[in-house]
Amino acid sequence: MTKKKLIVIGGGAAGFFCGVNVAKMNPLLEVVLVEKTGKLLGKLKISGGGRCNVTHACFSMAEMIKKYPRGSAFLKKAFHQFFTTDTITWFKERGVELKTEADGRMFPVSNTSQTIVDCLMQEVNKYGVEILMNKEVKAVNKMGDHWQLVFANDTTMDADFICIASGGYPKSAQFDWLQKIGHTIEPPVPSLFTFNMPGNSITSLMGIAVDNASVKVAGTKLVEQGPLLITHWGMSGPVILKLSAWGARLLANNNYNFTAVVNWIPVFNEQTLKDKFQQVRFDVAAQKICNRNPFGLPQRLWQYLLEQSGINLEMRWADLPAKEQNKLIKLLCGQEFNVNGKTTFKEEFVTAGGVVLNEIDHQTMESKIAANLFFCGEVTDTDGVTGGFNFQNAWTTGFIAAKAIAGKLI
Repeated sequence: MTKKKLIVIGGGAAGFFCGVNVAKMNPLLEVVLVEKTGKLLGKLKISGGGRCNVTHACFSMAEMIKKYPRGSAFLKKAFHQFFTTDTITWFKERGVELKTEADGRMFPVSNTSQTIVDCLMQEVNKYGVEILMNKEVKAVNKMGDHWQLVFANDTTMDADFICIASGGYPKSAQFDWLQKIGHTIEPPVPSLFTFNMPGNSITSLMGIAVDNASVKVAGTKLVEQGPLLITHWGMSGPVILKLSAWGARLLANNNYNFTAVVNWIPVFNEQTLKDKFQQVRFDVAAQKICNRNPFGLPQRLWQYLLEQSGINLEMRWADLPAKEQNKLIKLLCGQEFNVNGKTTFKEEFVTAGGVVLNEIDHQTMESKIAANLFFCGEVTDTDGVTGGFNFQNAWTTGFIAAKAIAGKLI
């Protein structure tokens, strides 16, 4: 009996997961994975600072879907087939234990992404998945009851099934080959990026991290809370990345020019902070404001805020004038920064956009437009915030596609 052939397009997490799972589930299938570059699992290797943020320790689907700015309703249905618990079990069964960090991110106990790479490559070798590198797909054509792939060097390859796991593309034109099949593309825009604040004095504090800040995009409902990092170009850290994900389209439409409003101590608003100031002034009246920082902020940031408020660093709390006090309160609760541009967060490069989800069956990841064509991972219009959520999307959709393809030959 001649083996049927599946070609998986894309050598990232989603493509690998589809390929190795379908090869295990159905030995009657020849599985070929094609990658356009000379590297496999590139994003996986560098994610989480080279540790690989495999998934997130979230075991409630209702909570999990809140982490996906786009595709949450689609993934809510998909997660019923393969969820975070299944990811943890899948790797554990192959000798890879995961650990949970304080913020919920999950990494291999080994603390190196190579453990995950080795695990996936072990499965590739165990189940005979063929990998072809430097094979960029230029076109996918339906030829009767099978598919033909056309590569950049004009060579071709036939397949019975195709799974597209090519990842997100930064430019709409790069989706042309998918549009020619008949699929609709939601135009891509960057997600997970940092905020540029050229010329702003805050950049002199580069390297300073605040454990919990609230950041709002002025004039919108966009607001997030979490760790913030000051960089030499502006601001980064989880709170900024989350905000960029939720605001991906809006901020792109504004050409990345907007005002970010930072509350450095979000447990307070202006009124409650005024009350706190009265208490502090009573408790530590004779102490220098500079030396007595009652909010746990990094010392250099505290001094910067005092200077921005026009407060002499030698001044005692008892001598703080009302005008300067009010200015400091305003800065602590709502300091405004002009953002002009973005910087891609290289580790977690993600795009919002891709194949529209109403053209994909969530139960199988099969195209509703063309039979035996499947999608998984970020090539679809799904993306998550930082923290392991994009990899979970890759594992879930890759597994579902594998299961559906394997089932076609039973």
